[in-house]
Amino acid sequence: MRIASLQPSITVTLARLGRLDLLCACTKYCLDAVPGLADRGIPVLHDSWTANSAEILETQPDLVIASVPYRMESLAAILKSGLPVLTLAPHTLSDIAADTRLIASIINQPAAAEALIAQMEQTITRTGVLAHTSTVTPSVYCEEWGKPLIHSQEWVSELVSAAGGHFIGTAGAHTTPDAVAASDPDVLLFAWCGAGDRVPLARIVEQRGWQHLRAVKNRKVFCIPDELLNTPAITLLDGLACIAAALHPELFPSQQRLIQL
Repeated sequence: MRIASLQPSITVTLARLGRLDLLCACTKYCLDAVPGLADRGIPVLHDSWTANSAEILETQPDLVIASVPYRMESLAAILKSGLPVLTLAPHTLSDIAADTRLIASIINQPAAAEALIAQMEQTITRTGVLAHTSTVTPSVYCEEWGKPLIHSQEWVSELVSAAGGHFIGTAGAHTTPDAVAASDPDVLLFAWCGAGDRVPLARIVEQRGWQHLRAVKNRKVFCIPDELLNTPAITLLDGLACIAAALHPELFPSQQRLIQL
């Protein structure tokens, strides 16, 4: 089977299931998530948002796998080309586990999927047990995008809860600087899609007039690399470690990839 992956979550999952050999094409973001791919000379495609059906056809895949975020117009163009397409749209950690099982069933790796899911569940449970030994439950604003302001996805809300925090607002919904300021969160977390770790924390605080917020005064403003929170795959465990270190540094070890204002 030849698989074209249009999101790093797919590529990361294939890697952890031990079947990267099935990959015939991927995106530039996949190369960032799985650096070893750069040595394989695999064709690089546009992602699910900007997918080009002619470009994908040239790689002769047996299956194209796309996942959030994507544009319906891009998926429609792929479908019109006649290529078999699997589209994933997880919202929760449970959805991510189900998608992992689905991919594993297609490539005949069910045992590897169960081991991967067990690792995720056990790590999340252990983190939750330790986090909830604290008597403090900090309120957390977690931002996926800044123009407009968008709350992080539901699976991030679940990770915040596991790390002993209270997720402010509605996951995946738009908000405003004034609404965030009114909630005066204890912690501000930023993981902008496609920005890596290049979120301008100081500029955000200044432009939004957030200097008076409790999180800013207490230096609880952080950037978590995009791929650790916005990739619905095993890499979320690294995102969880960053969240836990930001919320309860007295309980969890500091994380090199967690950037503090």
